[in-house]
Amino acid sequence: MRTPPIRFPRRGAAAGAAALLLASGTVALAQLPAGAAAGCKVDYAVNQWSGGFTASVTVTNLGDALNGWTLEWDFAGDQKVTQGWNGEFTQAGKHVTVRNPSWAASLGKGATVTPGFQATFGGTNDKPAAFKLNGTLCTGSTGPTDPPTDPPTDPPGGRVDNPYVGVKAYVNPEWSARAAAEPGGSKVANQPTGVWLDRIAAIQGVNGGMGLRAHLDKALEQGAGVVQLVVYNLPGRDCSALASNGELKADQIDDYKTRYIDPIAAILKDARYARLRIVTVVEIDSLPNLVTNVKPRPTWTENCETMKANGNYQAGIAYALKQFGAIPNVYNYLDVGHHGWLGWDTNLGPSAELLAQVAKDSGSVRNVHGFITNTANYGATKEPYFGINDSVNGTSVRQSKWVDWNWYVDETSYAQGMRQRLVQAGFDPGVGVLIDTSRNGWGGPNRPTGPGPKTSVDAYVDGSRIDRRIHLGNWCNQAGAGLGERPKAAPEPGIDAYVWMKPPGESDGASREIPNNEGKGFDRMCDPTYEGNPRNNHNMSGARPNMPLSGHWSSEQFQELLKNAYPALD
Repeated sequence: MRTPPIRFPRRGAAAGAAALLLASGTVALAQLPAGAAAGCKVDYAVNQWSGGFTASVTVTNLGDALNGWTLEWDFAGDQKVTQGWNGEFTQAGKHVTVRNPSWAASLGKGATVTPGFQATFGGTNDKPAAFKLNGTLCTGSTGPTDPPTDPPTDPPGGRVDNPYVGVKAYVNPEWSARAAAEPGGSKVANQPTGVWLDRIAAIQGVNGGMGLRAHLDKALEQGAGVVQLVVYNLPGRDCSALASNGELKADQIDDYKTRYIDPIAAILKDARYARLRIVTVVEIDSLPNLVTNVKPRPTWTENCETMKANGNYQAGIAYALKQFGAIPNVYNYLDVGHHGWLGWDTNLGPSAELLAQVAKDSGSVRNVHGFITNTANYGATKEPYFGINDSVNGTSVRQSKWVDWNWYVDETSYAQGMRQRLVQAGFDPGVGVLIDTSRNGWGGPNRPTGPGPKTSVDAYVDGSRIDRRIHLGNWCNQAGAGLGERPKAAPEPGIDAYVWMKPPGESDGASREIPNNEGKGFDRMCDPTYEGNPRNNHNMSGARPNMPLSGHWSSEQFQELLKNAYPALD
Protein backbone atom coordinates (compact mmCIF):
# COMPACT_ATOMS: atom_id res chain seq x y z
CA MET A 1 0.00 0.00 0.00
CA ARG A 2 1.13 3.57 -0.57
CA THR A 3 1.98 5.20 2.71
CA PRO A 4 -0.12 8.34 3.23
CA PRO A 5 2.09 11.35 3.97
CA ILE A 6 1.40 13.50 7.02
CA ARG A 7 -1.53 15.85 6.43
CA PHE A 8 -1.54 19.42 7.63
CA PRO A 9 -4.76 21.42 8.20
CA ARG A 10 -5.18 24.83 6.64
CA ARG A 11 -7.00 27.83 7.97
CA GLY A 12 -10.53 28.41 6.69
CA ALA A 13 -11.04 30.87 3.86
CA ALA A 14 -11.97 34.45 4.70
CA ALA A 15 -15.67 35.21 4.48
CA GLY A 16 -17.18 37.76 2.10
CA ALA A 17 -19.87 40.36 2.74
CA ALA A 18 -23.15 39.33 4.33
CA ALA A 19 -25.48 38.13 1.58
CA LEU A 20 -27.73 35.29 0.47
CA LEU A 21 -25.97 33.18 -2.16
CA LEU A 22 -28.50 31.20 -4.16
CA ALA A 23 -26.05 28.47 -5.12
CA SER A 24 -25.13 25.01 -3.96
CA GLY A 25 -21.85 23.69 -2.70
CA THR A 26 -19.79 23.19 0.40
CA VAL A 27 -17.61 25.55 2.36
CA ALA A 28 -14.40 25.36 4.33
CA LEU A 29 -14.71 25.33 8.11
CA ALA A 30 -12.26 27.43 10.10
CA GLN A 31 -10.52 25.12 12.54
CA LEU A 32 -9.32 25.41 16.10
CA PRO A 33 -5.78 24.26 16.84
CA ALA A 34 -5.42 20.57 17.66
CA GLY A 35 -6.55 19.85 21.21
CA ALA A 36 -8.55 23.07 21.54
CA ALA A 37 -11.93 22.97 23.24
CA ALA A 38 -15.04 23.36 21.09
CA GLY A 39 -18.69 23.71 21.97
CA CYS A 40 -21.77 25.76 21.21
CA LYS A 41 -25.46 26.19 21.80
CA VAL A 42 -28.16 27.47 19.45
CA ASP A 43 -31.53 29.08 20.09
CA TYR A 44 -33.85 29.04 17.07
CA ALA A 45 -36.84 31.42 17.16
CA VAL A 46 -39.48 31.64 14.41
CA ASN A 47 -42.13 34.18 13.41
CA GLN A 48 -44.42 32.30 11.03
CA TRP A 49 -47.30 33.07 8.65
CA SER A 50 -49.03 31.10 5.91
CA GLY A 51 -46.32 29.86 3.53
CA GLY A 52 -43.50 31.89 5.02
CA PHE A 53 -41.52 32.79 8.13
CA THR A 54 -38.56 34.65 9.54
CA ALA A 55 -36.10 33.02 11.92
CA SER A 56 -33.50 34.28 14.35
CA VAL A 57 -30.63 31.86 15.04
CA THR A 58 -28.73 32.80 18.21
CA VAL A 59 -25.37 31.05 18.33
CA THR A 60 -23.21 31.09 21.47
CA ASN A 61 -19.62 29.88 21.29
CA LEU A 62 -18.87 27.83 24.43
CA GLY A 63 -15.39 26.79 23.31
CA ASP A 64 -12.17 28.58 22.54
CA ALA A 65 -12.21 31.76 20.45
CA LEU A 66 -12.81 31.36 16.72
CA ASN A 67 -11.26 33.40 13.92
CA GLY A 68 -13.91 32.73 11.32
CA TRP A 69 -17.12 30.76 11.92
CA THR A 70 -19.51 28.63 9.87
CA LEU A 71 -22.93 27.43 11.03
CA GLU A 72 -24.69 24.51 9.32
CA TRP A 73 -28.04 22.73 9.60
CA ASP A 74 -30.52 20.67 7.59
CA PHE A 75 -34.14 21.70 7.26
CA ALA A 76 -36.69 19.02 8.13
CA GLY A 77 -39.04 19.96 5.27
CA ASP A 78 -39.04 21.99 2.07
CA GLN A 79 -38.04 25.32 3.61
CA LYS A 80 -36.21 27.68 1.22
CA VAL A 81 -34.19 30.68 2.38
CA THR A 82 -34.98 33.78 0.31
CA GLN A 83 -33.09 36.48 2.24
CA GLY A 84 -30.48 36.49 5.00
CA TRP A 85 -28.69 38.93 7.30
CA ASN A 86 -25.78 38.92 9.76
CA GLY A 87 -24.19 36.12 7.75
CA GLU A 88 -23.47 34.79 4.29
CA PHE A 89 -26.16 32.19 3.49
CA THR A 90 -25.89 29.26 1.08
CA GLN A 91 -28.52 26.54 0.58
CA ALA A 92 -28.16 23.24 -1.29
CA GLY A 93 -31.28 21.11 -1.02
CA LYS A 94 -32.17 20.90 2.67
CA HIS A 95 -28.64 21.85 3.78
CA VAL A 96 -28.02 25.46 4.87
CA THR A 97 -24.61 27.00 5.50
CA VAL A 98 -24.05 30.42 7.10
CA ARG A 99 -20.58 31.93 7.09
CA ASN A 100 -19.48 34.92 9.08
CA PRO A 101 -19.74 38.34 7.43
CA SER A 102 -16.42 40.09 6.80
CA TRP A 103 -17.10 42.56 9.58
CA ALA A 104 -17.77 39.89 12.24
CA ALA A 105 -15.29 37.05 11.67
CA SER A 106 -14.17 36.71 15.30
CA LEU A 107 -16.30 34.82 17.79
CA GLY A 108 -14.77 34.79 21.27
CA LYS A 109 -15.46 32.33 24.05
CA GLY A 110 -18.92 33.08 25.42
CA ALA A 111 -19.69 35.47 22.54
CA THR A 112 -22.94 35.37 20.58
CA VAL A 113 -23.91 36.03 16.97
CA THR A 114 -27.45 36.20 15.62
CA PRO A 115 -27.81 35.48 11.91
CA GLY A 116 -31.38 35.66 10.67
CA PHE A 117 -33.29 34.90 7.53
CA GLN A 118 -36.62 34.92 5.73
CA ALA A 119 -37.87 31.74 4.06
CA THR A 120 -40.82 30.02 2.41
CA PHE A 121 -42.23 26.59 3.21
CA GLY A 122 -45.02 24.18 2.34
CA GLY A 123 -46.50 21.64 4.72
CA THR A 124 -44.86 21.68 8.14
CA ASN A 125 -42.16 24.05 9.38
CA ASP A 126 -40.36 21.97 12.00
CA LYS A 127 -37.23 23.22 13.72
CA PRO A 128 -33.94 21.75 12.42
CA ALA A 129 -32.87 18.76 14.49
CA ALA A 130 -29.22 19.76 14.87
CA PHE A 131 -26.77 22.61 14.28
CA LYS A 132 -23.00 22.53 13.78
CA LEU A 133 -20.56 25.37 14.40
CA ASN A 134 -17.27 24.86 12.51
CA GLY A 135 -18.10 21.17 12.29
CA THR A 136 -18.86 20.76 16.02
CA LEU A 137 -22.35 19.63 16.98
CA CYS A 138 -24.01 22.26 19.17
CA THR A 139 -25.08 20.32 22.26
CA GLY A 140 -24.73 23.08 24.86
CA SER A 141 -21.44 21.66 26.18
CA THR A 142 -17.75 21.62 25.18
CA GLY A 143 -15.53 18.84 23.98
CA PRO A 144 -12.56 18.15 21.68
CA THR A 145 -12.77 19.41 18.13
CA ASP A 146 -13.65 17.09 15.27
CA PRO A 147 -10.92 16.29 12.71
CA PRO A 148 -10.28 19.19 10.31
CA THR A 149 -12.57 19.34 7.28
CA ASP A 150 -10.71 22.10 5.44
CA PRO A 151 -8.61 20.64 2.61
CA PRO A 152 -5.22 19.51 3.92
CA THR A 153 -2.01 20.58 2.26
CA ASP A 154 -0.38 17.36 1.11
CA PRO A 155 3.42 17.47 1.25
CA PRO A 156 5.10 18.46 -2.06
CA GLY A 157 5.89 15.42 -4.17
CA GLY A 158 3.71 13.10 -2.08
CA ARG A 159 0.26 11.76 -2.78
CA VAL A 160 -2.13 10.31 -0.23
CA ASP A 161 -3.27 6.71 -0.62
CA ASN A 162 -6.90 7.66 -1.28
CA PRO A 163 -7.56 11.21 -2.50
CA TYR A 164 -11.22 11.05 -1.47
CA VAL A 165 -10.61 10.45 2.23
CA GLY A 166 -10.75 13.36 4.66
CA VAL A 167 -11.85 16.04 2.19
CA LYS A 168 -15.00 17.37 0.58
CA ALA A 169 -15.55 16.80 -3.12
CA TYR A 170 -16.27 19.64 -5.54
CA VAL A 171 -19.89 20.27 -6.48
CA ASN A 172 -20.15 21.51 -10.07
CA PRO A 173 -22.46 24.54 -9.80
CA GLU A 174 -23.60 24.22 -13.43
CA TRP A 175 -24.84 20.67 -12.92
CA SER A 176 -26.13 21.52 -9.45
CA ALA A 177 -28.25 24.38 -10.81
CA ARG A 178 -29.80 22.14 -13.47
CA ALA A 179 -30.54 19.45 -10.90
CA ALA A 180 -32.00 21.91 -8.39
CA ALA A 181 -34.31 23.35 -11.06
CA GLU A 182 -36.00 19.95 -11.48
CA PRO A 183 -38.89 18.93 -9.20
CA GLY A 184 -37.25 17.04 -6.33
CA GLY A 185 -33.79 17.71 -7.70
CA SER A 186 -32.70 19.69 -4.66
CA LYS A 187 -32.39 16.36 -2.84
CA VAL A 188 -29.24 15.55 -4.83
CA ALA A 189 -28.12 18.94 -6.14
CA ASN A 190 -25.33 19.10 -3.55
CA GLN A 191 -23.67 15.88 -4.77
CA PRO A 192 -20.24 16.01 -6.46
CA THR A 193 -20.05 14.99 -10.11
CA GLY A 194 -17.34 14.74 -12.74
CA VAL A 195 -16.41 17.73 -14.90
CA TRP A 196 -16.13 16.50 -18.49
CA LEU A 197 -13.45 18.04 -20.71
CA ASP A 198 -14.77 16.41 -23.87
CA ARG A 199 -13.33 18.83 -26.45
CA ILE A 200 -10.65 21.47 -26.74
CA ALA A 201 -13.12 24.32 -26.29
CA ALA A 202 -14.21 22.90 -22.92
CA ILE A 203 -10.86 23.94 -21.43
CA GLN A 204 -11.89 27.59 -21.73
CA GLY A 205 -15.64 26.98 -21.47
CA VAL A 206 -18.31 26.24 -24.07
CA ASN A 207 -21.16 28.61 -24.95
CA GLY A 208 -20.50 30.87 -21.99
CA GLY A 209 -20.12 27.95 -19.58
CA MET A 210 -17.36 27.42 -17.03
CA GLY A 211 -13.91 26.44 -18.20
CA LEU A 212 -11.32 24.43 -16.30
CA ARG A 213 -9.87 27.40 -14.40
CA ALA A 214 -13.33 28.54 -13.41
CA HIS A 215 -14.11 25.11 -11.97
CA LEU A 216 -10.86 24.97 -10.03
CA ASP A 217 -11.38 28.49 -8.71
CA LYS A 218 -14.90 27.60 -7.64
CA ALA A 219 -13.56 24.49 -5.90
CA LEU A 220 -11.23 26.67 -3.86
CA GLU A 221 -14.14 28.96 -3.04
CA GLN A 222 -16.21 26.00 -1.89
CA GLY A 223 -13.41 24.73 0.33
CA ALA A 224 -13.39 21.48 -1.63
CA GLY A 225 -10.41 19.17 -1.31
CA VAL A 226 -10.86 16.97 -4.38
CA VAL A 227 -11.98 17.82 -7.93
CA GLN A 228 -12.93 15.17 -10.50
CA LEU A 229 -12.11 15.71 -14.19
CA VAL A 230 -12.90 13.43 -17.12
CA VAL A 231 -10.20 13.83 -19.77
CA TYR A 232 -11.99 12.62 -22.89
CA ASN A 233 -10.88 13.72 -26.36
CA LEU A 234 -8.65 11.05 -27.92
CA PRO A 235 -8.16 10.98 -31.69
CA GLY A 236 -10.79 8.64 -33.14
CA ARG A 237 -12.51 8.64 -29.75
CA ASP A 238 -14.77 5.74 -28.75
CA CYS A 239 -14.23 3.67 -31.87
CA SER A 240 -17.18 1.34 -31.22
CA ALA A 241 -19.93 3.89 -30.43
CA LEU A 242 -20.87 6.71 -32.77
CA ALA A 243 -22.81 8.67 -30.14
CA SER A 244 -19.63 9.64 -28.30
CA ASN A 245 -17.29 10.14 -31.24
CA GLY A 246 -15.12 13.22 -30.77
CA GLU A 247 -13.74 16.18 -32.65
CA LEU A 248 -10.27 14.78 -33.44
CA LYS A 249 -9.73 12.44 -36.35
CA ALA A 250 -7.84 9.16 -35.97
CA ASP A 251 -4.48 10.64 -37.02
CA GLN A 252 -4.60 13.91 -35.05
CA ILE A 253 -2.34 12.77 -32.22
CA ASP A 254 -0.21 15.94 -32.35
CA ASP A 255 -3.31 18.11 -31.92
CA TYR A 256 -4.35 15.97 -28.97
CA LYS A 257 -1.00 16.51 -27.27
CA THR A 258 -0.36 20.19 -28.00
CA ARG A 259 -3.87 21.68 -28.20
CA TYR A 260 -5.59 19.55 -25.55
CA ILE A 261 -3.35 17.77 -23.00
CA ASP A 262 -0.66 20.47 -22.76
CA PRO A 263 -3.12 23.32 -22.02
CA ILE A 264 -4.87 21.21 -19.37
CA ALA A 265 -1.55 20.31 -17.74
CA ALA A 266 -0.46 23.95 -17.74
CA ILE A 267 -3.55 24.91 -15.75
CA LEU A 268 -3.26 22.00 -13.33
CA LYS A 269 0.37 22.99 -12.61
CA ASP A 270 -0.67 26.45 -11.41
CA ALA A 271 0.51 26.83 -7.81
CA ARG A 272 -2.85 28.39 -6.99
CA TYR A 273 -4.37 24.89 -7.18
CA ALA A 274 -1.66 23.00 -5.29
CA ARG A 275 -3.95 22.52 -2.28
CA LEU A 276 -6.50 20.64 -4.39
CA ARG A 277 -6.36 16.91 -5.04
CA ILE A 278 -7.22 16.66 -8.72
CA VAL A 279 -8.57 13.31 -9.92
CA THR A 280 -8.21 12.84 -13.68
CA VAL A 281 -10.18 10.01 -15.27
CA VAL A 282 -8.13 9.53 -18.42
CA GLU A 283 -9.96 8.55 -21.59
CA ILE A 284 -12.82 6.20 -20.83
CA ASP A 285 -14.03 3.67 -23.43
CA SER A 286 -10.68 3.54 -25.20
CA LEU A 287 -8.14 0.83 -24.37
CA PRO A 288 -10.74 -1.90 -23.68
CA ASN A 289 -11.98 -1.39 -27.25
CA LEU A 290 -8.56 -2.47 -28.50
CA VAL A 291 -9.14 -5.83 -26.85
CA THR A 292 -12.80 -6.59 -27.50
CA ASN A 293 -13.68 -4.73 -30.71
CA VAL A 294 -10.84 -5.70 -33.04
CA LYS A 295 -10.28 -8.73 -35.27
CA PRO A 296 -10.79 -11.65 -34.97
CA ARG A 297 -13.58 -10.83 -32.49
CA PRO A 298 -17.07 -10.90 -34.05
CA THR A 299 -17.65 -7.52 -32.41
CA TRP A 300 -14.82 -5.80 -34.35
CA THR A 301 -15.31 -2.45 -36.04
CA GLU A 302 -13.31 -0.70 -38.76
CA ASN A 303 -12.71 2.29 -36.50
CA CYS A 304 -11.26 0.15 -33.70
CA GLU A 305 -9.07 -1.69 -36.21
CA THR A 306 -7.75 1.69 -37.36
CA MET A 307 -6.97 2.83 -33.82
CA LYS A 308 -5.23 -0.43 -32.96
CA ALA A 309 -3.10 -0.16 -36.10
CA ASN A 310 -2.03 3.48 -35.64
CA GLY A 311 -1.37 3.18 -31.90
CA ASN A 312 -2.76 6.61 -31.12
CA TYR A 313 -4.90 5.45 -28.21
CA GLN A 314 -1.84 4.06 -26.49
CA ALA A 315 0.36 7.03 -27.42
CA GLY A 316 -2.22 9.61 -26.40
CA ILE A 317 -3.00 8.05 -23.03
CA ALA A 318 0.69 7.47 -22.24
CA TYR A 319 1.35 11.14 -22.99
CA ALA A 320 -1.52 12.30 -20.77
CA LEU A 321 -0.39 10.05 -17.91
CA LYS A 322 3.17 11.38 -18.17
CA GLN A 323 2.14 15.05 -18.21
CA PHE A 324 -0.39 14.77 -15.40
CA GLY A 325 1.70 12.30 -13.41
CA ALA A 326 4.44 14.90 -13.07
CA ILE A 327 2.07 17.16 -11.11
CA PRO A 328 2.20 16.17 -7.41
CA ASN A 329 -1.46 16.83 -6.58
CA VAL A 330 -2.92 15.08 -9.65
CA TYR A 331 -4.24 11.50 -9.36
CA ASN A 332 -4.65 9.60 -12.64
CA TYR A 333 -7.34 6.90 -12.90
CA LEU A 334 -7.64 4.66 -15.97
CA ASP A 335 -10.87 3.16 -17.26
CA VAL A 336 -11.42 -0.59 -16.90
CA GLY A 337 -14.81 -0.78 -18.59
CA HIS A 338 -17.29 -2.74 -16.46
CA HIS A 339 -18.13 -6.30 -15.54
CA GLY A 340 -20.46 -6.78 -18.50
CA TRP A 341 -17.65 -5.81 -20.86
CA LEU A 342 -14.42 -7.28 -19.50
CA GLY A 343 -15.60 -9.85 -16.96
CA TRP A 344 -14.61 -12.89 -19.05
CA ASP A 345 -11.09 -14.36 -18.89
CA THR A 346 -10.55 -13.68 -22.59
CA ASN A 347 -11.13 -9.97 -21.96
CA LEU A 348 -9.92 -9.32 -18.41
CA GLY A 349 -6.35 -10.59 -18.67
CA PRO A 350 -5.48 -8.99 -22.02
CA SER A 351 -7.02 -5.69 -20.86
CA ALA A 352 -4.92 -5.66 -17.68
CA GLU A 353 -1.76 -6.34 -19.70
CA LEU A 354 -2.58 -3.57 -22.19
CA LEU A 355 -3.23 -1.08 -19.40
CA ALA A 356 0.08 -2.00 -17.77
CA GLN A 357 1.98 -1.57 -21.03
CA VAL A 358 0.51 1.89 -21.64
CA ALA A 359 1.36 2.90 -18.08
CA LYS A 360 4.95 1.73 -18.62
CA ASP A 361 5.03 3.68 -21.89
CA SER A 362 4.24 6.80 -19.84
CA GLY A 363 7.49 6.34 -17.94
CA SER A 364 6.22 4.53 -14.85
CA VAL A 365 3.25 2.50 -13.70
CA ARG A 366 3.14 4.91 -10.76
CA ASN A 367 1.74 7.53 -13.11
CA VAL A 368 -1.49 5.57 -12.63
CA HIS A 369 -2.96 6.05 -9.17
CA GLY A 370 -6.02 3.85 -9.71
CA PHE A 371 -8.80 2.72 -11.99
CA ILE A 372 -12.49 3.37 -12.55
CA THR A 373 -15.26 0.97 -13.51
CA ASN A 374 -18.80 1.46 -14.76
CA THR A 375 -18.18 5.02 -15.97
CA ALA A 376 -21.42 6.32 -17.49
CA ASN A 377 -22.79 2.77 -17.33
CA TYR A 378 -25.52 0.91 -15.50
CA GLY A 379 -24.03 -2.24 -13.93
CA ALA A 380 -25.29 -2.83 -10.38
CA THR A 381 -22.85 -2.00 -7.60
CA LYS A 382 -23.93 -5.20 -5.83
CA GLU A 383 -26.41 -7.92 -6.76
CA PRO A 384 -27.89 -8.77 -3.35
CA TYR A 385 -30.03 -11.75 -4.33
CA PHE A 386 -27.72 -13.99 -6.37
CA GLY A 387 -23.99 -14.64 -6.68
CA ILE A 388 -21.58 -16.21 -9.12
CA ASN A 389 -21.31 -19.39 -7.01
CA ASP A 390 -25.07 -20.07 -6.98
CA SER A 391 -26.59 -22.97 -8.89
CA VAL A 392 -30.09 -24.21 -9.69
CA ASN A 393 -30.66 -27.94 -9.83
CA GLY A 394 -26.94 -28.41 -10.41
CA THR A 395 -26.69 -25.74 -13.14
CA SER A 396 -24.36 -22.83 -12.42
CA VAL A 397 -25.68 -19.28 -12.79
CA ARG A 398 -22.74 -18.77 -15.17
CA GLN A 399 -24.73 -20.80 -17.68
CA SER A 400 -27.71 -18.45 -17.55
CA LYS A 401 -28.42 -16.22 -20.54
CA TRP A 402 -27.88 -13.10 -18.43
CA VAL A 403 -24.50 -14.05 -16.94
CA ASP A 404 -23.38 -15.87 -20.10
CA TRP A 405 -20.27 -17.49 -18.56
CA ASN A 406 -19.06 -14.22 -17.03
CA TRP A 407 -17.05 -14.52 -13.80
CA TYR A 408 -18.76 -11.52 -12.18
CA VAL A 409 -22.35 -10.46 -11.56
CA ASP A 410 -21.80 -6.91 -10.26
CA GLU A 411 -19.33 -4.05 -10.20
CA THR A 412 -17.95 -4.54 -6.68
CA SER A 413 -16.82 -8.12 -7.26
CA TYR A 414 -15.49 -7.16 -10.70
CA ALA A 415 -13.60 -4.12 -9.36
CA GLN A 416 -11.93 -6.21 -6.68
CA GLY A 417 -11.13 -9.03 -9.11
CA MET A 418 -9.82 -6.71 -11.81
CA ARG A 419 -7.73 -4.88 -9.22
CA GLN A 420 -5.97 -8.13 -8.28
CA ARG A 421 -5.30 -8.89 -11.94
CA LEU A 422 -3.90 -5.38 -12.52
CA VAL A 423 -1.50 -5.81 -9.60
CA GLN A 424 -0.35 -9.08 -11.19
CA ALA A 425 0.25 -7.13 -14.41
CA GLY A 426 2.67 -4.84 -12.59
CA PHE A 427 0.68 -2.08 -10.91
CA ASP A 428 1.33 -1.00 -7.34
CA PRO A 429 -0.48 -3.19 -4.77
CA GLY A 430 -1.93 0.00 -3.29
CA VAL A 431 -3.96 0.98 -6.37
CA GLY A 432 -7.64 1.60 -5.74
CA VAL A 433 -10.76 1.51 -7.89
CA LEU A 434 -13.62 3.98 -8.28
CA ILE A 435 -17.14 2.76 -9.08
CA ASP A 436 -19.46 5.12 -10.94
CA THR A 437 -22.82 4.72 -9.18
CA SER A 438 -24.57 7.63 -10.87
CA ARG A 439 -27.19 5.50 -12.65
CA ASN A 440 -27.03 1.94 -11.35
CA GLY A 441 -29.49 1.99 -8.44
CA TRP A 442 -32.34 0.25 -10.31
CA GLY A 443 -34.92 1.10 -7.65
CA GLY A 444 -38.60 1.69 -8.09
CA PRO A 445 -41.47 -0.79 -8.38
CA ASN A 446 -39.61 -3.19 -10.68
CA ARG A 447 -36.75 -3.82 -8.25
CA PRO A 448 -36.73 -7.42 -6.96
CA THR A 449 -37.10 -7.88 -3.22
CA GLY A 450 -35.59 -11.37 -3.00
CA PRO A 451 -34.20 -14.30 -4.98
CA GLY A 452 -36.02 -15.47 -8.08
CA PRO A 453 -37.77 -18.84 -8.43
CA LYS A 454 -35.57 -21.92 -8.75
CA THR A 455 -37.61 -23.46 -11.53
CA SER A 456 -34.67 -22.91 -13.90
CA VAL A 457 -31.36 -21.11 -13.80
CA ASP A 458 -32.69 -18.36 -16.12
CA ALA A 459 -35.83 -17.86 -14.04
CA TYR A 460 -33.70 -17.65 -10.91
CA VAL A 461 -31.25 -15.10 -12.31
CA ASP A 462 -33.87 -12.99 -14.07
CA GLY A 463 -36.04 -12.91 -10.97
CA SER A 464 -33.09 -12.06 -8.71
CA ARG A 465 -31.15 -9.45 -10.64
CA ILE A 466 -31.70 -5.80 -9.79
CA ASP A 467 -30.06 -4.72 -13.06
CA ARG A 468 -33.17 -4.65 -15.24
CA ARG A 469 -31.53 -4.05 -18.60
CA ILE A 470 -32.49 -6.29 -21.49
CA HIS A 471 -28.82 -7.20 -21.99
CA LEU A 472 -25.53 -6.34 -20.25
CA GLY A 473 -24.25 -4.90 -23.52
CA ASN A 474 -26.89 -2.16 -23.56
CA TRP A 475 -25.30 1.16 -22.62
CA CYS A 476 -27.30 4.07 -24.01
CA ASN A 477 -29.93 5.97 -21.91
CA GLN A 478 -31.34 2.83 -20.35
CA ALA A 479 -35.05 3.03 -19.53
CA GLY A 480 -35.95 2.27 -15.91
CA ALA A 481 -32.56 3.22 -14.44
CA GLY A 482 -32.22 5.06 -11.13
CA LEU A 483 -29.62 6.91 -9.11
CA GLY A 484 -27.31 4.55 -7.24
CA GLU A 485 -25.26 4.83 -4.08
CA ARG A 486 -24.41 8.41 -3.17
CA PRO A 487 -20.76 9.43 -3.57
CA LYS A 488 -18.77 8.05 -0.65
CA ALA A 489 -15.09 7.60 0.19
CA ALA A 490 -13.62 4.15 0.91
CA PRO A 491 -16.90 2.16 0.96
CA GLU A 492 -15.30 -1.28 0.41
CA PRO A 493 -11.82 -2.87 0.57
CA GLY A 494 -9.89 -1.84 -2.53
CA ILE A 495 -12.55 0.71 -3.54
CA ASP A 496 -11.37 4.31 -3.23
CA ALA A 497 -14.87 5.77 -3.64
CA TYR A 498 -18.33 5.55 -5.07
CA VAL A 499 -18.50 8.48 -7.48
CA TRP A 500 -20.99 10.15 -9.80
CA MET A 501 -18.51 10.60 -12.63
CA LYS A 502 -21.32 10.73 -15.17
CA PRO A 503 -23.53 13.68 -14.15
CA PRO A 504 -27.07 12.25 -13.77
CA GLY A 505 -29.44 13.75 -16.32
CA GLU A 506 -26.87 14.10 -19.10
CA SER A 507 -27.64 12.02 -22.17
CA ASP A 508 -25.52 9.16 -23.51
CA GLY A 509 -26.48 9.96 -27.09
CA ALA A 510 -29.31 11.15 -29.32
CA SER A 511 -32.27 8.86 -30.03
CA ARG A 512 -32.21 10.03 -33.63
CA GLU A 513 -29.75 11.76 -35.92
CA ILE A 514 -29.19 15.39 -34.87
CA PRO A 515 -26.79 17.56 -36.91
CA ASN A 516 -24.17 19.13 -34.64
CA ASN A 517 -20.70 20.68 -34.58
CA GLU A 518 -19.51 18.56 -31.63
CA GLY A 519 -18.37 15.57 -33.68
CA LYS A 520 -21.11 13.34 -32.19
CA GLY A 521 -22.73 10.80 -34.48
CA PHE A 522 -25.97 8.87 -34.33
CA ASP A 523 -25.60 5.42 -32.78
CA ARG A 524 -28.47 2.99 -33.26
CA MET A 525 -27.89 1.68 -29.73
CA CYS A 526 -29.51 4.96 -28.60
CA ASP A 527 -32.56 4.28 -30.78
CA PRO A 528 -35.34 2.55 -28.77
CA THR A 529 -36.51 0.75 -31.93
CA TYR A 530 -33.09 -0.79 -32.65
CA GLU A 531 -32.96 -4.60 -32.58
CA GLY A 532 -29.28 -4.85 -31.70
CA ASN A 533 -25.93 -6.15 -32.97
CA PRO A 534 -23.33 -8.76 -31.95
CA ARG A 535 -22.19 -6.59 -29.02
CA ASN A 536 -25.59 -6.98 -27.32
CA ASN A 537 -26.38 -10.39 -28.81
CA HIS A 538 -29.01 -8.86 -31.10
CA ASN A 539 -31.34 -7.70 -28.35
CA MET A 540 -33.42 -4.53 -28.28
CA SER A 541 -31.40 -1.49 -27.22
CA GLY A 542 -33.49 -0.67 -24.13
CA ALA A 543 -32.85 3.04 -24.74
CA ARG A 544 -35.17 5.89 -23.78
CA PRO A 545 -36.87 7.82 -26.61
CA ASN A 546 -36.52 11.53 -27.39
CA MET A 547 -33.02 11.92 -25.98
CA PRO A 548 -30.63 14.76 -26.96
CA LEU A 549 -26.96 14.62 -27.97
CA SER A 550 -24.52 13.03 -25.55
CA GLY A 551 -23.70 15.34 -22.66
CA HIS A 552 -26.86 17.41 -23.14
CA TRP A 553 -29.50 17.67 -20.42
CA SER A 554 -32.65 15.52 -20.35
CA SER A 555 -35.26 16.51 -17.76
CA GLU A 556 -37.22 13.32 -18.43
CA GLN A 557 -34.24 11.09 -17.79
CA PHE A 558 -33.29 12.98 -14.62
CA GLN A 559 -36.83 12.63 -13.28
CA GLU A 560 -36.74 8.88 -13.92
CA LEU A 561 -33.39 8.59 -12.12
CA LEU A 562 -34.87 10.38 -9.12
CA LYS A 563 -37.97 8.19 -9.11
CA ASN A 564 -35.99 4.95 -9.33
CA ALA A 565 -33.15 5.94 -6.98
CA TYR A 566 -31.81 3.24 -4.67
CA PRO A 567 -31.16 3.86 -1.88
CA ALA A 568 -34.37 5.82 -2.21
CA LEU A 569 -34.29 9.58 -1.71
CA ASP A 570 -35.79 11.00 1.47
